[in-house]
Amino acid sequence: MNRILWILLIAFGLLAPYAIYPVFAMKLLCFALFAAAFNLLLGYAGLLSFGHAAFFGGAAYITGHVIKEWGFPPLLGILAGTLFALILGVIFGKLAIRRKGIYFAMITLALAQIIYFFANQMAFTGGENGLQGIPRGYLFGFIDLSKPLAMYYTVFAIFMIGFLIIYRVIHSPFGQVLTAIRENEPRAISLGYNVDRFKLIAFTISAALAGTAGATKSIVFQFAALTGVHWSMSGEVILMTLVGGMGTLFGPVVGAFAIVFMYSELSTMGSWIDVIIGTIFVLCVLIFRRGVVGELLRLVELRGHRSKQQNIES
Repeated sequence: MNRILWILLIAFGLLAPYAIYPVFAMKLLCFALFAAAFNLLLGYAGLLSFGHAAFFGGAAYITGHVIKEWGFPPLLGILAGTLFALILGVIFGKLAIRRKGIYFAMITLALAQIIYFFANQMAFTGGENGLQGIPRGYLFGFIDLSKPLAMYYTVFAIFMIGFLIIYRVIHSPFGQVLTAIRENEPRAISLGYNVDRFKLIAFTISAALAGTAGATKSIVFQFAALTGVHWSMSGEVILMTLVGGMGTLFGPVVGAFAIVFMYSELSTMGSWIDVIIGTIFVLCVLIFRRGVVGELLRLVELRGHRSKQQNIES
């Protein structure tokens, strides 16, 4: 099943700009990376953060500023945004990581609201008007990112690098320890693992990759706005992760695609869009408790188990 999902993901990435509007395809990839980064924290470390918008939107502002005002090339601008998110992740993590459950979630939300306040008040962010006119520039000095296809495949490459990093983390001994902490933290402590250190590293990696997604999005749209650091953005990435399948590699990608598509298709509904999305979310939670991908993987596993039993009986 995972092999099929890999093939579908790569095929979509290569062919998407020829089937749908390239800018919309880039938006899908940015949010997919954001959701996958968040899932590393929630799905594998068991930490529910309500503050990931701070990394996503904060990195967008930093990237936009260093490119527009300091003349950084786009790749260096994205790295600057990622570095900002990484440092912010270390600070947030050290302040919140010793708390558990709802207390951890509320601390991350409060810290993210501080970033929102600064984004609204500081001069370089543009306040409510946002940071506009971010130039796309040239990649490696000669690839013109103002051309849609060049920009798209750059975004796809960034997405794949981030996604492969997440894949490697999940399938490493470090990822196995994270899963052990999620399933039974006291047992992990009794085995001698420094649980807080593992949580902090996971939080930092997740924050940095969320920043990469936000930084890339700011170049795609040539704009960084307050919506990127608003608490509702943290809610959206949670929604994407749960709908697609928390704790699965491809679930957040599917969830991000689904939610972004729904927001796009239902944009004419006005304020009713939140009611419709909320209803869909409730139905998904009731029908697909493991998320869309999680339920598919469960069905495949059950089918394989039944076929093995039949072979044994025969």
